Amino acid sequence: MSLTSDRLERFARHIVLPEVGGAGQAALCDAHVVLVGCGGIGSPALQYLAAAGIGRLTLVDDDVIDVSNLQRQTVYTPSDIGKHKAEAAAEWVRRFDVGLKVTTHVERLGNDNAPRILSGANLVLDGCDNFATRLAVSDACVDMGITLTSAAIGRFQGQVANFAGHLPDQPCYRCFVGDAFDAQDCDTCAADGVLGAMVGMVGTFAAMHAMRALLAGHAAFGDPQYGKLHLIDGMAPGMRAIRMAKDPSCSACGNPG
Repeated sequence: MSLTSDRLERFARHIVLPEVGGAGQAALCDAHVVLVGCGGIGSPALQYLAAAGIGRLTLVDDDVIDVSNLQRQTVYTPSDIGKHKAEAAAEWVRRFDVGLKVTTHVERLGNDNAPRILSGANLVLDGCDNFATRLAVSDACVDMGITLTSAAIGRFQGQVANFAGHLPDQPCYRCFVGDAFDAQDCDTCAADGVLGAMVGMVGTFAAMHAMRALLAGHAAFGDPQYGKLHLIDGMAPGMRAIRMAKDPSCSACGNPG
């Protein structure tokens, strides 16, 4: 996407940052990000990715909006209840910035459709709510050489990390959780509860972390921090980071032999 005079004005506060600059903003505008999950994490992440000028967005979600979502899923309003989340989120993007390209997939991502859905992406931001999808996303990113930003939340605890398991010295998401979580069941917000503002904190941090990866090689802010898990505690509050190791026997990115 070319930075015309109106686009230069829109992103001026990015461009004047020496750590981003014109080259960094151009890289963001040329990027294609796939957002898996348009719910609690996906909503604020989408808002800040769109605000950053990510040129092409692909939204993936098979769920529909209900009234309980409005407590934390900030791109939706009561008039959206009953609509598919991906379609309603795409409508928000089109209203927010007509210069962005947005496409939708109203389906759950799995091993069979991941190559089609993720084709051409520079980065995938995964904020979905089950391990089976998360592992399918991770495995596809390893196979296709795509950077993955993974974000998750449970009650007052969040975690965000960038993964590049396709690189020989970097772990993938499966290195982190192992093979035991290839299942649909997992803890849910409906059962355990979740603080809306906490979801926003994790989602916006994930958007910023995705931008770090997208700006690698283009701007000083582009430190992707691959394999570094950021743990966010909303109760304390506080944040700490731990380094993850590549599992040489990982079935996705290692050499299980």
